[in-house]
Amino acid sequence: MILALAMALQASTPAVSAPSKAVAAEVSKWPTHEADYVVHNFRFRSGETMPDVRIHYTTLGQPHRNAKGEIDNAVMVLHGTGGSGHQFLSPQFADQLYGPGQPLDIRKYWVILPDNIGHGKSSKPSDGLRMKFPRYDYADMVELQHHLLADGLGIIHARLIMGTSMGCMHAFVWGETYPDYARALMPLACEPIELAGLNRMWRQMIVDGIEADPAWDGGNYKAQPQEGLRLAESILVIAGSAPLNWQKLYPKREQAVGFVRDRISKGIASLDANDLIYQVDASRTYDPWPDLEKITAPMMWLNSADDFINPRNFPYPQEAVKRMPNARFRLIPETDDTHGHGTHTWAVNWKADLADLLKRTE
Repeated sequence: MILALAMALQASTPAVSAPSKAVAAEVSKWPTHEADYVVHNFRFRSGETMPDVRIHYTTLGQPHRNAKGEIDNAVMVLHGTGGSGHQFLSPQFADQLYGPGQPLDIRKYWVILPDNIGHGKSSKPSDGLRMKFPRYDYADMVELQHHLLADGLGIIHARLIMGTSMGCMHAFVWGETYPDYARALMPLACEPIELAGLNRMWRQMIVDGIEADPAWDGGNYKAQPQEGLRLAESILVIAGSAPLNWQKLYPKREQAVGFVRDRISKGIASLDANDLIYQVDASRTYDPWPDLEKITAPMMWLNSADDFINPRNFPYPQEAVKRMPNARFRLIPETDDTHGHGTHTWAVNWKADLADLLKRTE
């Protein structure tokens, strides 16, 4: 599995990352609606265009209109690299947030879960264009999200925009690009800096590893390039690792070997090589650092101390919040029950922070 979905589905007991029948049944209990919105004649930052870009989305709850007739309860939750809106129906997320009296009680809020371009059921290279698909980046993705909310769903202002991993970075882009659109922002598991250093290196290794596999054939493969994808999935497992948690769950060598082999095997089966290249490369232009002062919406930003991708000793959060007048930051402590980068999807670790953010932005 790609990083975001693998993190969302990682079990809390010794098991592989694929969802069990019990988890599937748990997911299906939430009343959802799914639809597509098509953006016509979209021009990408690269200069490329597409006549029709399909954005698939899932919703829970119903829109509420204020005295002016404006929708005032829309919450958009943005997934990470390789994920989809459906990952936010997993029990560790949904069961902590959507129920009666919980922070995103769907009797009160209209929750919108898009599949970003290149992901899920939205337009992506594997639909047929392969490597001729436009080279989208995070700015394109956020613009398409804005089209979905403003043009497709008629939302003038969002109550909350939150996101995990890539979605976390999108929240920073939203704050700078549309500073008055969301009443609150909640980014989870990212840094507001250019993706360089190790964060760019492991992404580049994935791209280079796939493209170096002769079976990739310039993106025109007849079957998925297995060696390139095995390397990619191995890197993704490391990037999403949780040392204390995995030591607790897999304390014996045989357990650890069995888990990682099974996880990589199942992960490879879910990947498309071209889609993955586009997904990890979309971050190439991300760099909100120079314009952080443009972010004025109240923000609750959280990282986790055991995150391989966003190390605990980076100085950027402390420096960044000084430049964003309404931002707060908290580092979630590492325990043997946190999940590395994937802590962003285990809402028990931060749902109190979410409730506080909603309260202070009423």
